Amino acid sequence: MKTRIERDSLGEIEVQDEKYWGAQTERSRRNFVIGSEKMPLDFIYAYAMLKKAAASVNRELGKLSSDQEEAISTVCDSIVNQDLNEHFPLSVWQTGSGTQTNMNLNEVIANKGNEWLVDKGSKERLHPNDDVNMGQSSNDSFPTAMHIAAYLAIQQKLVPAIQQSIAVFKEKEKQFAGIVKIGRTHLQDATPLTVSQEVSGWRAMLEKSMGMIEESSKQLLQLAIGGTAVGTGINAHPEFGEKVSKELESMTSYPFNSSSNKFHALTSHDEMVYSHGAIKALAMDVMKIANDVRWLASGPRSGIGELSIPANEPGSSIMPGKVNPTQSEAITMVATQIFGNDATISFAASQGNFQLNVFKPVIIYNFLQSVILLADALDSFRKNCIEGLDVIASKIQENLEKSLMLVTALNPHIGYEKAAEIAKLAFKKGSTLKEAALELQYVTDAQFNEWVDAKKMVNEK
Repeated sequence: MKTRIERDSLGEIEVQDEKYWGAQTERSRRNFVIGSEKMPLDFIYAYAMLKKAAASVNRELGKLSSDQEEAISTVCDSIVNQDLNEHFPLSVWQTGSGTQTNMNLNEVIANKGNEWLVDKGSKERLHPNDDVNMGQSSNDSFPTAMHIAAYLAIQQKLVPAIQQSIAVFKEKEKQFAGIVKIGRTHLQDATPLTVSQEVSGWRAMLEKSMGMIEESSKQLLQLAIGGTAVGTGINAHPEFGEKVSKELESMTSYPFNSSSNKFHALTSHDEMVYSHGAIKALAMDVMKIANDVRWLASGPRSGIGELSIPANEPGSSIMPGKVNPTQSEAITMVATQIFGNDATISFAASQGNFQLNVFKPVIIYNFLQSVILLADALDSFRKNCIEGLDVIASKIQENLEKSLMLVTALNPHIGYEKAAEIAKLAFKKGSTLKEAALELQYVTDAQFNEWVDAKKMVNEK
């Protein structure tokens, strides 16, 4: 393996010749051989956007030449276009400020940018600290990139996945309209509703969660950039943070703005906690929806069996013909991961000491994992389960007719106590409600037929 010598303030170190990173990245790569978790590429792309915005502002302020700014911008575009993924090797389990990942970006941009400058014939050169990191500290640029990455992931991945799921549930509401079934509370029979009404509850959960996610994610638009080391803005132009935020708004069409209090922005991650809390709420909803689906599709002969799910793959290595609710299982496992991520993010965010929180990498790693997992799981659940979901009308009707809770319709006519007596007698004898009611002589045949009508009990509009 061919190597070259890179230098930093600690001295010289060998780096693989084909890699664009420098000495500080190499030291981190060697010193933190912990696990297999790497800094998420979506975060790297967001950081590159920030570096591009910073370079544009520094050129505007007269601190970078046009060649330097163009070199930085060109390399950042290549990073965002996923052309340089192999040059970002660092572990999540590194310095808690993210300094080594910041320097990874700075070194790659400088080294690749210098190649671009040489090819152009420019005499200008880039230094990772002095030029690419100009006006920045890891302490303000890393949390800024966290917010950019988190907001983009929510808007571009999670929200569309929720919207598509909502659209499919709306189609199912129309498809299942008018199909009356027995309701269930406490896992016991309850009064009737329609399948459409049941599905509407699932759809409304997603709509409510999406609204909370979009509302809470607005807090992520506030950026720490401009605070530099401890929030005072040392070594940065007084307008740097605001100008970079405006540049990012121009680049993304999202209204990023400079945080009004940089001392808060460096040491606190309550916006991440707040936003992830809404994501966790969505995970709780999909847990409930997926569990409902697999319960209602249980069987096919010895369970509830009111819904049929697509047979995507064989369900057993030993039991022929078995079909399992695998999509429900996958998305509920994702939900449990997100519950764990929320605990990690909450605890990590509580560890801000003095002017800095040093749990930043684990916060953004877990946040982005939650967003991407949930978006992917929703898409998979929608395409491979919900779109193919259907009712088993005969089973729905059978369960409806057997239910003792239709007796609730008699309450206004004969009172709760007599209605309960009818239900208990029917259960004891294994008879129908009508047979029990007539035996007790609490209603006539005509009265029972008029009053106990499941379709009149659902109030479907």
